[in-house]
Amino acid sequence: MIRIADYDPVWPARFVEIGAALRTALGDVALRVDHIGSTSVPGLAAKPIIDVQVSVERLEPVAPFRDPLVGLGLVYRAENPERTKRYFREAPGQPRTHIHVRRAGSFSEQFALLFRDFLRVDLRAAGDYVALKRTLAQRYPHDGQAYTDAKAPFCWEIIQRADTWAQRTGWEPGPSDI
Repeated sequence: MIRIADYDPVWPARFVEIGAALRTALGDVALRVDHIGSTSVPGLAAKPIIDVQVSVERLEPVAPFRDPLVGLGLVYRAENPERTKRYFREAPGQPRTHIHVRRAGSFSEQFALLFRDFLRVDLRAAGDYVALKRTLAQRYPHDGQAYTDAKAPFCWEIIQRADTWAQRTGWEPGPSDI
């Protein structure tokens, strides 16, 4: 069931706990460990799922990051159709967590960081995003793919605005969150 929850100030602390475990397990394999997605934007309503992006030098072979993450109890989703990342989910019975492993410097890695950082500074864009998510959650309460697909045009609009902002401000990703 898709549920949009009001911002929970516990989300950053949950990320720190998860991120620290990832950093310890992955060591230097993880070039960055970042809190991404809506739970990473202070004040933003979100699905109560902590999204973490782990940046690595390369996506193949998967063993250097897959084995330590599976060792933490995370579930590797090898069937994930998105080829620009490798995807892991929370261990059974644990709070919802999505781990997105992406190649450092790739478009998909930078997209997630720019999207997050822009929503952190543009309150209007963040508010519009929340309104859309709430509407779509009501429209597609049991269809995650339809929910995600319906958000896509708005997300592309936001990333275009974010790119304009990045060009104007000279945005670069800050240091890794963990």
